[in-house]
Amino acid sequence: MSNLNILGISGSLRKQSRNSGLLRKVAELVPENISFSIADLQQVPFYNADIPADGKPEAVLKIFDQMAKADAFIFACPEYNYSLAPALKNIIDWASRQPDNALLAGKPVAIMGAGGGMGTARSQYHLRQVCVFVDLYPLNKPEFFSSAFSESYNEDGDLVDEHKIEQIKEIINALARWSKTLAVK
Repeated sequence: MSNLNILGISGSLRKQSRNSGLLRKVAELVPENISFSIADLQQVPFYNADIPADGKPEAVLKIFDQMAKADAFIFACPEYNYSLAPALKNIIDWASRQPDNALLAGKPVAIMGAGGGMGTARSQYHLRQVCVFVDLYPLNKPEFFSSAFSESYNEDGDLVDEHKIEQIKEIINALARWSKTLAVK
């Protein structure tokens, strides 16, 4: 697919987040025919149905614009208390309330994560359940689970492990193929 536009969203808000580091690595690795940007969730408030449609916060509107332009997503999903991070779930909740779920429905998504224990396996499976409800199409393979506390990351949270970097390249290529497959349907 030429000129594929992918939006990366990290569920972690920390500057030295390994999950945000995964998205920074994606930004370095995407081929020329793929446009990649990263959403900034720092100023996104919790979803509140009492906020009127014409009163959405500027940070939310900016991400909505990025989502509208995106053909696909990459979610970097940390694991908090055996589940997905509130920041990631929150922006999905905001987006899912748009008319006809237009920002999410039918779009492909790749999921990756760095965390402790099982490397975000539980949170990624919870996120896949959310994807079913909001009509996102997760890439099944390859999967990416990583220990955030390994030597795969430097002190700034950037991925430095060559084997993991190759896995990121595989995910980018698989997401591009998945996007093309879904576009034909």
